[in-house]
Amino acid sequence: APGLRAPAAFVAPLQPDTAAALALPERLQRREAERQQGVERQRQKKEAQVVKEEQSEFFVAAFAQEREAVEALLAAGRLEEAAARLQALQKLLTESVRFLPPYEVRQGQEAVARLQADLAARRRQLQPKKKFAFRALKKEAAPGSEPRPAEPARPAAAAPAPGPGPAEGESGGPPLCGFSGAEDEELELGPAELLQRDVVLSELRGCRVRLRGNANTLRVRDCRGCTVLCGPVSTSVLVDGCSECLLVLACQQLRTHRTRDCRFYVQVTSRAVIEDCAKVCFAPYTWSYPGIERDFESSGLDRGRNNWNLVDDFDWLATDKPSPNWSLIPEQERIGCWD
Repeated sequence: APGLRAPAAFVAPLQPDTAAALALPERLQRREAERQQGVERQRQKKEAQVVKEEQSEFFVAAFAQEREAVEALLAAGRLEEAAARLQALQKLLTESVRFLPPYEVRQGQEAVARLQADLAARRRQLQPKKKFAFRALKKEAAPGSEPRPAEPARPAAAAPAPGPGPAEGESGGPPLCGFSGAEDEELELGPAELLQRDVVLSELRGCRVRLRGNANTLRVRDCRGCTVLCGPVSTSVLVDGCSECLLVLACQQLRTHRTRDCRFYVQVTSRAVIEDCAKVCFAPYTWSYPGIERDFESSGLDRGRNNWNLVDDFDWLATDKPSPNWSLIPEQERIGCWD
């Protein structure tokens, strides 16, 4: 009949159900949006993984091709070309580190180190007369009638490193220059002695070593309680079996093995690598001397690129926790003045 209305008790229960029905599409829309976002994230993650794998495959192929080219040039005795291709190979590895797994980085670094050792050995083979004559001249000059204060230090700098055998990355022959077996001494080599040469420091105790110039490679082996200040090294530095040392290094590649309680101040263009190490600390390179900018230009190192705080520990595989074997030197504890 006109004017009749349903009782309020009958109408009221319909209101919550109606509100829920109206809200249902919104919840479904939110769920669908969340599902779509999850699908998109998975798609992006999968695409990123595919890109990373493709980059890794490209690197492996390109690296193998360049390595074979360097080996062929070494076999043919074309050493300058081999050196240039080897530097390009090192650059390829350095620029690819960000997407390569640690195993491939390690394999690449070891391959580069072997080629560097082969190059140094070939240089010695092709220039034996010049080196032997130079050393014989120094030996004859030492016992001469005229006193020469600088002569006793020269044979020490060129003396071969004794010990149980060459460290990783070293060739079996005598080093081109370096120091061995000294204790509590101030040792130094300058630009003319270091220029693109392979330097070896071995079995030093409590020494302070200054290497002002641009070396090709540097090996620091079995040293204790020493301070090593080194100018820019064109390729690699290997620190092996050292303890309680302070090392200031600039290089493309830094590898550290069997080393304890050492502090590193580094300028390194690739990621540093440690293995079987404990209590090693890192800070940025802070040494300077007259002519260092010229030595950096000669070395080819990029001063604007320094991965001093990026370290790969091959003994620490956990990705969710930092390695306990290395740390950063607190800024307030870093050394700024060395002389």
